[in-house]
Amino acid sequence: MILSVLLKHFGIDIDMPEYLLNHPFNEVFLDGDVTVEDNVYTIAVRTRQDVTHQMFLKANDEFPVIVMSELPNGKLNGMKFPQEEHVGIPINKL
Repeated sequence: MILSVLLKHFGIDIDMPEYLLNHPFNEVFLDGDVTVEDNVYTIAVRTRQDVTHQMFLKANDEFPVIVMSELPNGKLNGMKFPQEEHVGIPINKL
C-alpha cells in the first residue's frame, strides 16, 4: 500500500513530497487509529504479535514521515523519511 492510498483512506489532506506519496508502507496501518495534535497526524495500530506500529505525518518537517515500532520486549525500531528522495534513515542512527 502506498502512502497516498493511506492518506485517502483516513481523509488526511496534507502536502507530502511526491516520492513519499508513491512510497510503499505496511498495510497494517489501514487498521490503525488516527489522532491529530499540533498539525501532526499519528496513525497507530497494535498487532496480534503485540507490536505497536506508529506513523507520524508532519508535512513541513525535515522528516515528514516517521515510522516507529515498539516490540514486545520494549525495543524500538523504525525509519525517518526526509523531504528529498534518498534512503530513509533508521531511527537508531539519529
